Amino acid sequence: MVATKTRAAVVGFGIGVSFFAFLIGATESLAGILDATWTAPRTNADGSALTDLASYRVYYGTQSAPCPGTTRAQVASPTSSPSANQTVTSRLTGLTAGTRYSVAVTAVDVAGNESVCSGVASAVARAEFSVSPSGTVNFGTVSLGSVAEQTITVSNTGGTALSGTASIAAPFSIVSGSPFTLSGLGTTQAVRVRFTPTTTTTVSTNIAFQVGSDTISVAATGSGTGTAPAPPPPLSDTVRPTVGLTSPAAGTTVSGTITVAANATDNVAVVGVQFKLDGANLGAERTAPPYSVTWNTTTASGGPHVLTAVARDAAGNASTSTGVTVTVANATAGDTSAPVILAGSLATTSTTATIAFTTNEPSDTQLEYGLTSAYGTLTPLNATLTTSHQLVITGLAPGTSYHGRVRTRDAAGNLTLSRDFQFSTR
Repeated sequence: MVATKTRAAVVGFGIGVSFFAFLIGATESLAGILDATWTAPRTNADGSALTDLASYRVYYGTQSAPCPGTTRAQVASPTSSPSANQTVTSRLTGLTAGTRYSVAVTAVDVAGNESVCSGVASAVARAEFSVSPSGTVNFGTVSLGSVAEQTITVSNTGGTALSGTASIAAPFSIVSGSPFTLSGLGTTQAVRVRFTPTTTTTVSTNIAFQVGSDTISVAATGSGTGTAPAPPPPLSDTVRPTVGLTSPAAGTTVSGTITVAANATDNVAVVGVQFKLDGANLGAERTAPPYSVTWNTTTASGGPHVLTAVARDAAGNASTSTGVTVTVANATAGDTSAPVILAGSLATTSTTATIAFTTNEPSDTQLEYGLTSAYGTLTPLNATLTTSHQLVITGLAPGTSYHGRVRTRDAAGNLTLSRDFQFSTR
């Protein structure tokens, strides 16, 4: 479009707006959507062919004349020169379901010139999903010891794929259909709800259907009648629980405050898990999952320690987990003593060397090596603090003599360098 055309001359006719929307029978304040469809313009106000259409501005609001206004959606034009009877569709989101909105459209050319507003169309924003029935679901009167079930259908009314869940409090329960996925417009999921009365009273609660941040609640009610059947005689429970530590992992170097956690299961029920440090209780027994305890490792001495967990059931059966050994390495205030290398070993092949050594306190592991005592090569630092060290050097030349020196540093930063030693590949 040439620069001499006026701002109001981008579109003179040919834009209409139509909406296809409906209101679901839900009382909740749900996010709503509207689909706006209009016919693309083909000419400018002066009758010349439109060849530089860039985008549309879709103005909307609850007022009767939303255009021009501050609330709008920007829609890119699929072509700069629309063909005859070409339609454009845009979905407005973030609306309030059940609320009527007015909508109008303008066209914008590549220079930023905007047309006058189209005519106004209005419709009620719809929610993205609905449930049926939406009224109270009555399970009736049910004998104690029996159950009654009802089905509620969740439907996709928005068109885009949705995922959600259904939930309800006891004595009701969700039997099937949750979680659910609704892949497209009109797809449905049957959610089966069960009522299992435990008392001779009328119970009322809500079935909550949640998709994202939106929830539709449907009332559910039912009554119990009769006498509850006698519970079955207790069985002799001789099965011990199963328990295993999940954190920290074996061989871990720990410091500061950490979480010690375990999983425990039983054929009837686990009633408690007691964590232990070197055989002594670590914190109070945990009587409900998740089973975990906080351990301040600064209260333990530096070096290796063994963690276990003991699970018990109501019948007194107990099991102890496999022990997990960890190394405590906390920096000690005023620690100026470097690690002491206690023992070492060395083995070679034609191209590799394996060096192992132990220290009197947890420290890191590194080696300098080279063809002379000036070394020149430094292995990557293994920062894990441990008292048992091992590293493997690869890529050595066969039948060659090398010099080496161990470097090891404790948690306080004190460094020990070993004496120079020599080794030869085969």
